[in-house]
Amino acid sequence: MFHAIAICLTLAAAANEARAADTVEIPGMVLKVIEEADVPAREAGVLNALNVREGETVEQGFLLGQIDDADAGIAVAAAKSELLIAKTRAANDINVRYSKKSIEVAKAELARSIDSIKRFPKSVSESEMDRLRLLVEKGTLEVEQAEHDFTVASLAQQVKANELQSAEQKAANHQIAAPIKGVVVQIQRHRGEWVKPGDTVLRILRIDRLRAEGYMKAKYLGKVSKGREVRLSVELPQGGEVKLAGKIVFLDPEIEPVNAQLRIWAEFSNPDLQLLPGMRAKMTIDVSR
Repeated sequence: MFHAIAICLTLAAAANEARAADTVEIPGMVLKVIEEADVPAREAGVLNALNVREGETVEQGFLLGQIDDADAGIAVAAAKSELLIAKTRAANDINVRYSKKSIEVAKAELARSIDSIKRFPKSVSESEMDRLRLLVEKGTLEVEQAEHDFTVASLAQQVKANELQSAEQKAANHQIAAPIKGVVVQIQRHRGEWVKPGDTVLRILRIDRLRAEGYMKAKYLGKVSKGREVRLSVELPQGGEVKLAGKIVFLDPEIEPVNAQLRIWAEFSNPDLQLLPGMRAKMTIDVSR
């Protein structure tokens, strides 16, 4: 009887040891944010509008606020007018066509004079021939000049298009948009205040995706690798726990010489926003495979 009980206990202990060898448990993991942003002003001016409050969740690209952009709007309108003028000039090839037609007439007149001299010598004076040759040469240069002016007008159109793009970008910089999806946790500038480039207007934390960070013993390096799936048990402050899956995304290449441990963290989704940065968790890694 006692012998059978001892055998059962031995087998159970062996099974527990086998299970322990198949998993690596890392307690004391801390949940942290993966992304956060101190959203700055990109232009100087009065903060005309602020469209959020602390605690609100915003999507990436959401218009958080607006800096006074009256001057920027005027600059955009002026740039559009200048571009329209440049386009009109670039599309006007009248001088080119007129110059080409003029040289055609001059060449035809010179050809007739040459033909007349061949049939009736001295029917056209040398001074008249010089004048006609000059008209042809002048017409050739006028065509070159007209084509040159036409090319310059096309380039001027591109310059004005770039200036309009720059003016529109400067106007867009007066808008304060959310760089990431997250929760507004702090507002540092309010409506009516003057802001300058670089001033932090508000702070956003992304908490729909978090990471569990902690320290792992270096002896497990041969069993644990980046990309391996893990199980997380997160302790809730009000009691109880939440279990979910994650994936290892970082293993510190440096080992702490004092305790022979290294940093490790896994990322996981938090779609219900139930888990918050600062909570503690235990991470279990299946190394049987």
